[in-house]
Amino acid sequence: MSHIMVDIEADGPIPGDYSMISFGAVVVEPTLSKTFYGKLKPISDKFIPEALAVSGFSREETLQFDDPMQVMKSFADWLTENSKGRHFFISDNNGFDWSFINWYFYHFTATNPFGHSSSNLGSLYKGLVNDTFKNFKHLRNTPHTHNPVDDALGNAEALLTMKTELGLKISLK
Repeated sequence: MSHIMVDIEADGPIPGDYSMISFGAVVVEPTLSKTFYGKLKPISDKFIPEALAVSGFSREETLQFDDPMQVMKSFADWLTENSKGRHFFISDNNGFDWSFINWYFYHFTATNPFGHSSSNLGSLYKGLVNDTFKNFKHLRNTPHTHNPVDDALGNAEALLTMKTELGLKISLK
């Protein structure tokens, strides 16, 4: 099983009505050298300017991004080429990130290579340290920039630290 850390940026709160405009993924392994970055053309005329602003892109820029179907097919191919066995989705905010990735995969490719489950990195850390008030974000090395590859890398670094320094029992192949 390969753990894939994912982060997405969107121009609104829900998939379908709003658009995922970019996402990043990294295979969680010591080198963190296998990354994917996708920028997707909006699928809806609706967007919330404040939500879009977080990404650093303008609406005009996003309209020049790549066809979502092609991006999702490329991501599925990347997963097959860069990970082993089952692909396991993990993110900082899996309720949000997974909902967009799942919707886009099913809408554009009719399947989701991640299946029907995901894990939340923050919840994993809270359980590891037995404290629901603790936050893992101090374990990141890569700054959180809202570039989804940077954010996925920082979160993957945190997961690796949980394994190597805090004793998290997890198989990262």
